[in-house]
Amino acid sequence: MNRFLTHILMICLCCTVTATCFGQSVPTAAGSRKGAAPSEAKLPPLTVLSIIPAQGEPGTTVTLSGSGFTPGTVAWLGTQELPTTVLGPKVLSVQLPELPAGVYALYLKREDSATSRAYNFNLQPVKPVASSLLPDTVTVCASGREREVVLSGANFQPNSKVVLDGAAVGTRVVSGNALSFLAPQLAPGLHQVQVLNPPEALSGTLALFLDSRPEILGVAVGSDFVSYYELVITGRNFLQNSVLVADGARIGTRGPAVGDRDNLVYRGCSQIVYQRHPYDPTPKDIRLQVVNQSGEESNLYTISAP
Repeated sequence: MNRFLTHILMICLCCTVTATCFGQSVPTAAGSRKGAAPSEAKLPPLTVLSIIPAQGEPGTTVTLSGSGFTPGTVAWLGTQELPTTVLGPKVLSVQLPELPAGVYALYLKREDSATSRAYNFNLQPVKPVASSLLPDTVTVCASGREREVVLSGANFQPNSKVVLDGAAVGTRVVSGNALSFLAPQLAPGLHQVQVLNPPEALSGTLALFLDSRPEILGVAVGSDFVSYYELVITGRNFLQNSVLVADGARIGTRGPAVGDRDNLVYRGCSQIVYQRHPYDPTPKDIRLQVVNQSGEESNLYTISAP
């Protein structure tokens, strides 16, 4: 009897468990989709179709066109991130930074880590601007600091060089707007001056004039000897082979001509001495002029002397 009642209770318990299981609701596919978070829209590939210009110097604005640009898209030049202005989903612009000249990889990166193809970009050296020379004329006999010339302009770099007639000369970089150099010994006349930013960015041309025209600044009576006296002539651009013309008579430094006793002594670029043998001790006006071998003539200078 007891075993029979036990079997009956076990059958009732099983039926109750089964009914409970089948009474639970099973989630449907529609209900599952309704509770899930919506997926994000996929961005298109990041593509660059054109780069204008394809080369430039620091400070140049470069425009990139393509597709897949977003407000978070930035341009890179080599390992340097560039300030980027996104003008739309297909256009953006950047300004080239101050970097050494060379070929760099230019590419884009987006906030989703997408990267465009890299393109070779030629960053050119900054082209220097040469504006003026001070002074723009140097005398051939100038020496030391008298030969120093300051070149003013713009875009000068620590390795900028002054180029004189196509050859680099010793250059001191004063600032980004000024260079200085010493004018070398060159033939008189006009010479071309430029600025080079290595390796090959050249400025326009300025003219430096090397002046060899003699000039008389003053004449004074010097020492007086038995048969002659000296006229000391000071000025500039007097040369070893300069000739003095005194009242039409030519006196040189190579000794007096036959039948003439007057002589010229060269003491340097700024002084020559006229050894004059007067026939009459009475003072009179003497007109003096210095002529260089190139034919350049000084101003006329008049002095009253025997």
